[in-house]
Amino acid sequence: MNSTMPTGSTATEAGTEKQMFVMKCGGSTLAALPESFFADLRDLQTSGNGPVIVHGGGPAISDNLAKLGIETEFVNGLRKTTEPVLDVVEMVLAGSINKQIVRLIQRVGGQALGVSGVDGGLIQAKPVANHAEIGWVGDVTSVKAEIIQGIVNMGYMPVIAPVGVDASGQRYNINADTAAGAVASHLGVSRMIVVTDVPGIMKTIGGEKKVLPSVSVQEIEDMIQTGEIYGGMIPKVRAAIACIHGEVREVIIVDGSEPQILSRVLGGETIGTRIIRMQ
Repeated sequence: MNSTMPTGSTATEAGTEKQMFVMKCGGSTLAALPESFFADLRDLQTSGNGPVIVHGGGPAISDNLAKLGIETEFVNGLRKTTEPVLDVVEMVLAGSINKQIVRLIQRVGGQALGVSGVDGGLIQAKPVANHAEIGWVGDVTSVKAEIIQGIVNMGYMPVIAPVGVDASGQRYNINADTAAGAVASHLGVSRMIVVTDVPGIMKTIGGEKKVLPSVSVQEIEDMIQTGEIYGGMIPKVRAAIACIHGEVREVIIVDGSEPQILSRVLGGETIGTRIIRMQ
């Protein structure tokens, strides 16, 4: 594993560099995407890009908790994570959903390798500030970028489940948007793509909701205050804001059901909403 390689790129067999990009998607969103989405991922991989996938899985976690009779509750949008809940979180994220995504990619001829943030200490975490009321939920303290680079070097797409770990071996449930932002930041990639089931950040203009092609951090904060950005979009845009530093120039929120959405975004097409770093 070459830890001296420039961050955000990896060597090909020809000795040139190929660019990595981080893609975040919810587990239920990914499961509903057409086969063509995964074929697009495969084509990007074979053409010299290095996709890195960070996934969630909230609905599947809730379903499994209900089946097991384990109570679940949310505090300010984050799942309260007791030890029994944490067992199910890890089982679903690092187990069934992670491997389902790997299978979907491999079914179309792509090469994927599924890991969680626990493997190799990939995602180091610490308790969130309000851990007394929310339980084993973590903030990311560091990401071992060399592990991700090594997987890409071997010709595989890393598929990362957002479960973190600390030096003592304690596991933490990490919001997938937060984890993806941290992975993008520590890799130093130029862009992060958030794949959702909405066409982007929308704003009412002239009485009609329209997708904003680009927004600044300040515009996002204003829209959160006015209520135009609400619910599940808030952690997505907050995570996007958090990872716009270092070499990360932009974060793009797109609808995964759009044909060849990833190739189009990486090709420079104006689609979805770009959250940009203001100079």
